[in-house]
Amino acid sequence: MFDVGEIVLSIFGPYGAAGLLLCVMIIFIIDALIMPTLPELFTVIAYMYDPSPEWALMIMVTILIGEIIGMTTLYLIVEKITVPKKIQTIATRYVNFLIIGDEKLLLINRFAPMIPFAGAFVSMMDAWTYRRALKYLLTGALIKYGLVLLMSGFFFRIFSGPEAQMYTLSFVAVFIVISLIYGGMRQRRIRKTAS
Repeated sequence: MFDVGEIVLSIFGPYGAAGLLLCVMIIFIIDALIMPTLPELFTVIAYMYDPSPEWALMIMVTILIGEIIGMTTLYLIVEKITVPKKIQTIATRYVNFLIIGDEKLLLINRFAPMIPFAGAFVSMMDAWTYRRALKYLLTGALIKYGLVLLMSGFFFRIFSGPEAQMYTLSFVAVFIVISLIYGGMRQRRIRKTAS
């Protein structure tokens, strides 16, 4: 299996700040459309290029734009195609079974991954609206990646370059692992309740 992130970084990384921002945006779009790409890792890699508040703000804006493009593109694709009724029924049953069955699920999904391909779910859920879904998706992204960038800034203020990079990458690794464990625990709880 090839590493999408490495390929994107090798293409856009040599172009400096603009290339890194484009790389981050593409990673977020791929993450929303096709497959998980560990966007947290690319967020801190981009931040290490220039650990300043201004650069963190530019990264955050880029992340939000990538989230909008990714979710909207998948939403529009699913709106235009005919999703088989069986798939729509399974998706609806799954979402309705969760503790939160409305667009707020996209906020929780940032910290406990439960539904992939948010744009597809937004399109398939009859009671969901695109506008509310986008609001919760962007709020979750702002909180999650804001925290990642804030902690990265903290480590770069407290420690020197190599140490700061090590602590920042360690923080992101722990953050990802905790999110995956929490998401897995919620999935197991849901399965247990279903049986």
